[in-house]
This record gives sequence, C-alpha cells and structure tokens, in this order.
Amino acid sequence: MLTGGRAAPTRNTIRPETLVIAATPAKALPVSATRMERVLLAMCRCLLSLAEVAVHLQLPVSVVVVVASDLVDSGHLSVRTPASQSVSPDLLEELLNGLRNLS
Repeated sequence: MLTGGRAAPTRNTIRPETLVIAATPAKALPVSATRMERVLLAMCRCLLSLAEVAVHLQLPVSVVVVVASDLVDSGHLSVRTPASQSVSPDLLEELLNGLRNLS
C-alpha cells in the first residue's frame, strides 16, 4: 500500500496543482521511508506540481497528494504557492515596453 491505507492527505490545502520542491538543506529520509517517498523526493529536486509528479510516476494524483503531504509534514518537501494577487495590466504594459526598449 502506497498510502498506508489513507485516501486523504493530512493537509487539506495540498491539491494536484500545488507546487512542491525538496527542502533545502536536504534532509535525509529515515530508513523506514518507502520507495515511493524516496522516488517522489528525488523527483522534486526542481519545482513541480503534484499533477506533474503523478504523470511521471504513472500513479493516480490522489496517491501522490497523500504521499507528498506526508513529506511536507516531515519537512522533506516545501510547498510553493503561486501569488494570490493578480498583476495589474498597467504593470504588464510597463514591463513589455521596458523589454521592447532593450532591443
């Protein structure tokens, strides 16, 4: 059993679109860590969504969410949340104009 029989993550804020990355400095997994925990943590050396991890591992995203939640709880994975505020169109226009002036 990959999830220890659990169907829900310990954190209700973790969703398939949640971005995760291995914690730095890297924390060694305990000897009792499952193969799935080791593989998932190794994949997350760069920022990935849990949906991407599920596709790479060919597992249901619900399983990956439960395992990732355990790794977040143990401090092995860090969650990165996207900015909740939208960027103003004026700021985007200024950025675009600035980039055009560079060339």
